[in-house]
Amino acid sequence: MGNLFSRKSLEDEVKEALERKDEALAAAKIQVYLEKEKNVPLNIAITGETGSGKSSFVNAIRGVDDDDDEEAAPTGVIETTKEATPYLHPNFTNVKLWDLPGVGSLKYQAAEYLKKVGFERFDFFIIISSERFSENDVKLAKEIQRMGKKFYFVRSKTDQDMDNGKRKRGFGEARILGQIKNNCTQGLQDQGFQSPQVFLVSSHKPHLYDFPDLLRTLERELPEHKKNAFLLAMPNTSQEMIDRKKEAFQSKIKYVATLSAAVAAVPVPGLSVAVDLALLVGVVTRYVFAFGLNISSLKRVSKYSGVPYEKLRELIVSPLAATKITSELLVRVISQTAVLVGLMAAEEGSRLVPILGIPASMALSFTFTYKALNFFLDVLTDDAKRVLQKVLS
Repeated sequence: MGNLFSRKSLEDEVKEALERKDEALAAAKIQVYLEKEKNVPLNIAITGETGSGKSSFVNAIRGVDDDDDEEAAPTGVIETTKEATPYLHPNFTNVKLWDLPGVGSLKYQAAEYLKKVGFERFDFFIIISSERFSENDVKLAKEIQRMGKKFYFVRSKTDQDMDNGKRKRGFGEARILGQIKNNCTQGLQDQGFQSPQVFLVSSHKPHLYDFPDLLRTLERELPEHKKNAFLLAMPNTSQEMIDRKKEAFQSKIKYVATLSAAVAAVPVPGLSVAVDLALLVGVVTRYVFAFGLNISSLKRVSKYSGVPYEKLRELIVSPLAATKITSELLVRVISQTAVLVGLMAAEEGSRLVPILGIPASMALSFTFTYKALNFFLDVLTDDAKRVLQKVLS
């Protein structure tokens, strides 16, 4: 974490600044850290044969609809992607998914293809097929491996296979999934891969099949400073995913609270509370987007799960979900929580105490922000879990 900036950890730098009574420097270091951490770039390449479902997968990861969202990557049975095209995540714009041209649509060798699409800018590659992986897929994977980057085989359109299988006698989901995976794995082994791992997914039902396992694998194998960027942008596919997001957010709360305390050292009445609320608005908005509790995310979940949007809204307890986060909204929520109201009042009152007022105000500001963010995080986590449980039921 600290090595985003220097060999010395962020905690040490902030501690040293505060020990020298340099609250402004401590606040500046934390602000730089939070901004840099929020803007860590992540570039994910999606490739495969024409018609394999690359664009639909790009849309699924980004939480946008194939048909109804103007930000969606265009989909179709013919090749719709002529060159490497970046698509920003709508809520986390530091995350880009690149829809690459179909590997069979260009008359290039694998190395030349990778050079043409800009190999170096990508953090990892996802190679998608809707059937067996082709010779072109394998050549591309071997070249990616030779050049020192990771790739993942993803078998798309699994929901269509399940629908087709239901029409056959003796249908069994586990049996059909096993047959598809074995077929893909055997095909890759026949072409020289010793122990290939294949993830079976549906871009229209990302909570099913191997989609959750794929996301866990990608997060686990990313460099440490890229993990949060990936994690927060991904759709909620499991309770574990929601818990991991909560842990990621919790690890940052102490920094936001320390920033709040540093501002409280400025002897201007009302300033600390105003800054605290501005900080909370920004952080809580990220909570809402990451947990998929904003309106557009909930509507997409409603569409792919078949659960009416109104039913999902009924499950949500917190007034922070499915709305715009404002200072006024947070004040209303805080006013219903006695502990937070007391801390906010005590912080402003402490400023009237000679000599000891500022240190007391700093401590109270830290405590207020720390408790408020944990409170908001708890209720939004619970809402996200209720929505997912309904989708999975």
